[in-house]
Amino acid sequence: MLPGRGTPLPFDSRQPFVDMIVHQVEKAIVGKRESIELAVIAFLCGGHMLLEDVPGVGKTMLVRALAKTTGVTFKRIQCTPDLLPSDVTGVSVFNQQTGRFEFRPGPIMAGILLADEMNRASPKTQSALLEAMEERQVTVDGETYRLPEPFMLLATQNPIEHEGTYPLPEAQLDRFLLKIRLGYPEERHEVEMLGRLSERSPLDDVKTVLLREEWVRLQQEARHVHIDEAVKQYIVRLTSATRTHKDVALGASPRASLGLMRAAQTKAFCSGRTYVVPDDVKSLAVAALAHRLVLQPEARYTGKTADSIVNQLLTAVSVPAAQTAAGGSR
Repeated sequence: MLPGRGTPLPFDSRQPFVDMIVHQVEKAIVGKRESIELAVIAFLCGGHMLLEDVPGVGKTMLVRALAKTTGVTFKRIQCTPDLLPSDVTGVSVFNQQTGRFEFRPGPIMAGILLADEMNRASPKTQSALLEAMEERQVTVDGETYRLPEPFMLLATQNPIEHEGTYPLPEAQLDRFLLKIRLGYPEERHEVEMLGRLSERSPLDDVKTVLLREEWVRLQQEARHVHIDEAVKQYIVRLTSATRTHKDVALGASPRASLGLMRAAQTKAFCSGRTYVVPDDVKSLAVAALAHRLVLQPEARYTGKTADSIVNQLLTAVSVPAAQTAAGGSR
């Protein structure tokens, strides 16, 4: 666990700690360090995360491994077309002995909720998550219930099979801090995976390295990482450029600017720095912005993607000078 529990960690102590989380997750997911590090950033940032990829590459395994490294409560829902909102949020049940309705909490009342194959849930059930994702609360029968602190939704979806699925609306996609893809492993990593899975589940080797209180404290400390005005302006120029791009019908929202800023602060925090540099922003821009863009039909027909447009803007938008971005003498 964290040294000096109960007191802030010096910045040079955090990099080994982040490596420890990544190391635990790598016991279950082989050869995907970059994706795992993005997941850890979303995790420590307290933002929701969407994993989109083809079946069988380890999306669910990544979420379960990441959740196991913490001491918070973890719940999972398997999304299907017949899943009801009350199956997620909970339901009020009449108690004949007391003559009153009592709230029976659903799986959403957990620190980490895995919504597996989220795009298979009906729009009505998907909408039940909107309030939880943004306001950390749910409303059932007119009563509002606060979610545990912290709360994080980790969702997976399959972009290949569209039969029986309901695409996530833009309002819901905008609430995900990062969208992560895993992709197929290299052959040597797949061979290593076969060796690990021959006798036991890879999750058996993943250990808890973070208590709930430590997770909350690290999230709070990450938000105190200095971000210079020049870097804030750079973030806004990036998001503003998506709104005026000729191939984009709907650009990134102000929520995207805020999410990119907090993710960049967390990346700097994990790297042991007390300030954000433009490279932090650039390395997270695709994961933080691309899933929020809606392309023009003609752009999609010509094979353009949201990822390629964000990468194009990263080249076109001017980057602040390193000394200015670091806050001068900081």
